[in-house]
Amino acid sequence: YFCRHGERWELQLKGSGKTPYSRNGDGRAVLRSSVREFLCSEAMHYLGIPTSRAASLVVSDDDVWRDQFYNGNIKKERGAIVLRLARSWFRIGSLEILTHAGELDLLRRLLDFIIQEHFPSIAMKDSNRYLEFFSTVMSETANLIALWMSVGFAHGVCNTDNFSLLSITIDYGPFGFMGSYNPNFVPNTSDDERRYKIGNQASVGLFNLSKLLQALKPLLDPRQKQLASQILEGYGEHYYSRFTELFKTKLGLLGENENDNFLIAFLLKVSLLC
Repeated sequence: YFCRHGERWELQLKGSGKTPYSRNGDGRAVLRSSVREFLCSEAMHYLGIPTSRAASLVVSDDDVWRDQFYNGNIKKERGAIVLRLARSWFRIGSLEILTHAGELDLLRRLLDFIIQEHFPSIAMKDSNRYLEFFSTVMSETANLIALWMSVGFAHGVCNTDNFSLLSITIDYGPFGFMGSYNPNFVPNTSDDERRYKIGNQASVGLFNLSKLLQALKPLLDPRQKQLASQILEGYGEHYYSRFTELFKTKLGLLGENENDNFLIAFLLKVSLLC
């Protein structure tokens, strides 16, 4: 699908029913979650955060049964379908599954397609193109999570299948925004272990990138593997630098001052105590 500005967007229907990829689910969506995704994805776009977007929402007459709070209390809800758009729906998991299955030729072909379509700064004839790809995804993932944190957004389910290779926010499920600062904030009522609490998002990003590196390793030579590991080690610095930059902007801090980081940490701690 091409828009009037010449950009290409991929369309996806959420809630339209079973597909070959539905696993054990029914492939349906309820009106409640569909409205939330529509509103939040558009809000994130206008907040300047890379995201999928919603084009339309259609209410269905079909009944959908859901356990909203995962407490065994299943209720009938009205269904809906969201037409959502993104420049790509490829995720880290899209590459992981091919490596796990030993489909290395398909892995190479898919990765070359993704690079050619969505990473124009990377030369296809460059023998280090997969290394450049990994470096770009690493830095952009760090940037995305720092942006999430700057607005108090918790994704809720940050597994590798919900992390875009183009570093955009996708798959709005049990997300939430903090009403007040709390690093233990968890929007997902089924996340009893608080694995995806908002304070863990940066660490989860690192974990997912390590899984991406594992998926790419069969395509890398020994030297490239070593360089890729060094790139991954730079994730923390990228994230912290972007996080600091965003919070300094929020506070109106200009220039560089050695006490800036202390002030940010102090104010976050004060917010936690309030």
